[in-house]
Amino acid sequence: MSAIDGVFPTHKTRHVIFATTIGNALEFFDFTVYSFVGVLISRLFFPSASATGQLLLVTATFGVGFLMRPIGGLVIGIYSDRSGRKAGLMLTIALMAVGSLLLGIAPTYQQAGIVSPILIVIARLLQGFSSGGEVGASTTLMLESAPSSRRGYYSSWQFASACLGVMLGALVTVALTTVMSSNSFERWGWRVPFLLGALIAPVGWYIRRSAEETLRPAASNVRMMDGDRAPSRLLGNGKWWNATSGILLVGGGITTSYTVTFFIPTYAIKQLGMPSSVALTAAVVCGFTGFVTAPVVGILSDIYGRKPLVVAARILTITAVFPCLQRLNSAPGSLRLFAVLVLLGMLLALQMTSIITMVAEMFPRTNRVTSMSVVYGIGVSVFGGFAQFVNTWLVAVTGNRMAPAWYLSAILVASSLGLIGMRDRTRNSI
Repeated sequence: MSAIDGVFPTHKTRHVIFATTIGNALEFFDFTVYSFVGVLISRLFFPSASATGQLLLVTATFGVGFLMRPIGGLVIGIYSDRSGRKAGLMLTIALMAVGSLLLGIAPTYQQAGIVSPILIVIARLLQGFSSGGEVGASTTLMLESAPSSRRGYYSSWQFASACLGVMLGALVTVALTTVMSSNSFERWGWRVPFLLGALIAPVGWYIRRSAEETLRPAASNVRMMDGDRAPSRLLGNGKWWNATSGILLVGGGITTSYTVTFFIPTYAIKQLGMPSSVALTAAVVCGFTGFVTAPVVGILSDIYGRKPLVVAARILTITAVFPCLQRLNSAPGSLRLFAVLVLLGMLLALQMTSIITMVAEMFPRTNRVTSMSVVYGIGVSVFGGFAQFVNTWLVAVTGNRMAPAWYLSAILVASSLGLIGMRDRTRNSI
């Protein structure tokens, strides 16, 4: 079977892809909505603070989700490696549903006092915890369900579904803010996307329940007998460099992702004076670009290998980001912004789709979910959690609008050290 057969997935393939990626799409749907309604949430749930304090508090609340990712990755990863990939995926989407529901029904500060922000923090903790195990469990199930010649295509839907979640989150927010008055949206309309997420999650849980398990009984028994050593086996027995390489590669990709998807649109609004509606449209553009590009990249990675595509993507990104930002600064405009985002978004998909597959392929079946989840969670928490802050700080301190391009380039070069000695296992048995 050739790699190009992946363009026409069978019913079984579609079921595996849909079952594993629906939770990832839901995660990024909530992530995007929360990003856009963050200012409104700060007023409703932290009214006693100053305007600056409100933003800091809602940003901190947003950040606790990042801090919980490695913890969730470790706990859910061990559970998935012991009890099965399906069990882990069903747990993650159930936690996501609870988190979304809490955000959708939480009373405001005016209604419940201090209980109000506490519920928001709990919701974000649950979402971060579940997200920590989501990528590892879903990527692993897709890899292990795929023929060796199509693992890149199957796992490409991990990144594609994240982009779909961003696109749908932005579209729903645009639709609500367009058809509703500002007063209605502020009173109750902002809750609708989170309630939609809570309603969709049980459907995803049911679909995941019917997916075929890939953890073989023998591997599961080994994990159960040796389960108490799971954390040490993650980085022990000569696997330190594998884990470090994975964290570096994920970190470079996530820095690119947050710079392209979130920083550049925000930068265009605050520094270049574009209208705020541009941010929502930009999220739709970024999401759509990644969604249509990722599966193609997956097929290419099955043909040419993962590592060559990562190297090419990083070289092209470093080459493109300077003229892109320079042209955007010299003549700001929405169409030019969208063109920049499409180009950088395609290069982002070329990089991240290949990285997700390659990192998951590094680890043995018996602790693949734990390893992938913790490595990805640390990469996202350390690099993703600080990308926007560092870029904003660099522009403010240096006064140089090209500073983000230098920062991104430095991160990409440094994180590419993870490619040294990393084995590309394209088409090899895992």
